[in-house]
Amino acid sequence: MTSSDHLSSDGPASKEANPSKVPDKSTKAQGAGKSDAERKTDILASEVEKLKTKLLIPDKREYKVEYGLGPAASEVYRVNRGLSIGGYGEWYYTNYSQGVKSTFDDARAVIYVGYKFNDWILMNSEFEFEHGSTGEGSEQKGEVSNEFAYLDFLLNPKSNVRTGLLLVPMGFINEIHEGPTFHGNRRPTVEQVIIPTTWREMGAGIWGQLAEGLQYRMYGLNGLDAAGFTSAGISEGRQNGTYSLAQDFAFTGRLDYYMPFVPGLQVGASSWVGNSGQDNEYAGSRVNALTQLYEGHIQWRYKGFEMRALGAVGSIGNAAQLSLAKKETIGSQNYGWYTEFAYDVMPFLFTDSTQYLAPFFRYEAYNTLAKVPTGFTNYDGLYDQWIFQGGLTYKPITNVAVKLDYQNFNSAARPLPDQFNLGVAFMY
Repeated sequence: MTSSDHLSSDGPASKEANPSKVPDKSTKAQGAGKSDAERKTDILASEVEKLKTKLLIPDKREYKVEYGLGPAASEVYRVNRGLSIGGYGEWYYTNYSQGVKSTFDDARAVIYVGYKFNDWILMNSEFEFEHGSTGEGSEQKGEVSNEFAYLDFLLNPKSNVRTGLLLVPMGFINEIHEGPTFHGNRRPTVEQVIIPTTWREMGAGIWGQLAEGLQYRMYGLNGLDAAGFTSAGISEGRQNGTYSLAQDFAFTGRLDYYMPFVPGLQVGASSWVGNSGQDNEYAGSRVNALTQLYEGHIQWRYKGFEMRALGAVGSIGNAAQLSLAKKETIGSQNYGWYTEFAYDVMPFLFTDSTQYLAPFFRYEAYNTLAKVPTGFTNYDGLYDQWIFQGGLTYKPITNVAVKLDYQNFNSAARPLPDQFNLGVAFMY
């Protein structure tokens, strides 16, 4: 007999299993001075309050990566229907070398809002408050952004439709960037410069799981705007859903394989291909500015061991004409890569602890001017940089992290300021 059969039984067992059917004397005494209608109203109010509490404050929340989104961002997929709320935040103190002034930054405070209309249509969105305030001009002054907002139509496991302001599915960090999910207070530099996290554009596409552990995402999106390209890369060419120019479009796709026969192993690749000229004139004529970016990644998490590696290569067409028009060198080729290792040592310190303490090391190298048009400078290798980084990540619970790390920056042109970072991150 199942538990549901037991509870629906009319025999003596059901009376014992459901004592609410046999009110005690104290209950009768409390209700003696009330009318039947008042008692029913009180009971209804109590049940409504319990329901509200259960909906807004679940007894247990599961934090896991799903559907190309981070643990908190994917909460809407785990509710039966209605509203879901999540979020994350991070702030950190940075001490620089070479006489650069120290800073303390309320880097991000983020709210996820999702709504599940029924069992196959849902909306998901992210609103981000950066640097503690808002201001004109520079992002350093703070800003409020809609990081993503889309509708999902869940058709079947192999093929679903997604449309709206979408995260470009490249690298580790662009889609999954809640602070407790990565080491170091700041995101890997390669995934800020070569893959310009956070990168989102307008469009639509399909996603799903083709076989056990084999997942894909393919989108058609508005292209980048080459007017924003600089010697430092393509980051300022992102349009972010703000009256995005759509004279040129791009295709982006991603494939990941979570190997069922090797626990914790993920391998994958992604790409972006599309023109970025947007019908604008550069040095007297229009250009296609074909922009390509290809990326491969591998991640393995087994017991306390963690490893990540990522490599990306990119190219920009008509770089000479863009450089001439913008009066700065636009690289015709760029690249970046990093590798990272960590190990959870807490079990060696406290065998019964459920907390997490991992020292980590990361090495990065990138060059946004790996190849430049003939006749243009590479600024003596200023954008050819490499970074050594080491630190600790401590998690008293899964969704809260205390981090400290040191970053040693180097360039082929001159020494760069190092950074010591200390901060906290959380998600909910």
